[in-house]
Amino acid sequence: MSANSTVERSAPPLSRAVASPQPESFQVWRDGFRRKAIAQGIQPAVFDAAFRGVGVNSEVMRLDSKQAEFTKPIWEYLDSAASPDRVSNGRAQRAALANTLSAIETTYGVDGETVLAIWGMETNYGTYRGSIPVIEALATLAYEGRRKAFAEEQLMAALKILQAGDTTPDRMVGSWAGAMGHTQFMPTSYLSYAVDFTGDGHRDVWSDTPTDGLASAANYLARAGWQHGRPWGVEVRLPSGFDYSVADDRHRRPVAEWRAKGVTTVAGGTLPDHGSAAIIAPAGASGPAFAVYQNFYVIKKYNNATSYAMGVGHLGDRIAGGGPFVHPWPRGERALSRTEKIELQQRLTAAGYNTGGADGMIGPDTATAIRSYQRANGMTPDGFATASLLQALR
Repeated sequence: MSANSTVERSAPPLSRAVASPQPESFQVWRDGFRRKAIAQGIQPAVFDAAFRGVGVNSEVMRLDSKQAEFTKPIWEYLDSAASPDRVSNGRAQRAALANTLSAIETTYGVDGETVLAIWGMETNYGTYRGSIPVIEALATLAYEGRRKAFAEEQLMAALKILQAGDTTPDRMVGSWAGAMGHTQFMPTSYLSYAVDFTGDGHRDVWSDTPTDGLASAANYLARAGWQHGRPWGVEVRLPSGFDYSVADDRHRRPVAEWRAKGVTTVAGGTLPDHGSAAIIAPAGASGPAFAVYQNFYVIKKYNNATSYAMGVGHLGDRIAGGGPFVHPWPRGERALSRTEKIELQQRLTAAGYNTGGADGMIGPDTATAIRSYQRANGMTPDGFATASLLQALR
């Protein structure tokens, strides 16, 4: 599972024709980290081979410091996640890898369509696996220092992978943040969950053959609690007057309770019972709503974003032959920029609705503050950050 959700598409291959710079301060950091690594059992020869020619990667520095001013609204994200090409390519891969996917499902109890969906979301079925040397990417992040502890932990794990002989420094490439292979495992996740499904003695998630990468993703989901044969969620119809303050993925309840409140499938049928569920309305009261089950939360352990979990779930459903969502998205609603989200948080807090900080990220605290403001001002408390809400606060 990638540290940045998807591979950075703009990152060019690192050219070894021109070595990355090694300023004196980087050499000091590297020598200090070398001592730490050796103290943790990394052989000096392994460390020295891994760091041969490694310096400060300017592209990694640039991408780590970049904070997007604009992000896609969820409907555009899901349009891309389950685009016609991605669905058709997923179905083609399902046919081409039928035997492999069947063996993976038998072993781990995770359906092949979900495994394909993660592969499609992470690397577009292996076509964007990243090309930056992982040791250099993580060394750059550790040296830069903004996420020093995290980067050093991942770098130590990467050295352990090399020492175990699963791959070589030249083959260990990935995204700018250090995510590797077909399904973009970070090194610590690789150590915990990667498997040698081909039986060749190597857990090779870098190979052009995706088998080990796909099986490793299935192993991760299985160990995170995947429930075989059950959906991630279903689109639902909410009754008139539904209390949107409980439309939150932290509000899991027995399906019987949702049925009693009048929640049905989007076609009007009985809401299926696959264990406790939450109702979510990711685009507010004017967009579609969903009942989400255990497997939705399992996907979030792979990448803790509602949009990602829905993207994987929906893409898997489409690969399996399912159709698009029924209720339309509020496509006329303008997405807020990061600057506007910060302003929204600041204005909510100033009005007495604490968002827990103003970082431009609409998380649970901000959604709770929005609901409180909406309820106090006669609005539907759906927690959805919109341009009209910001205008009202102004």
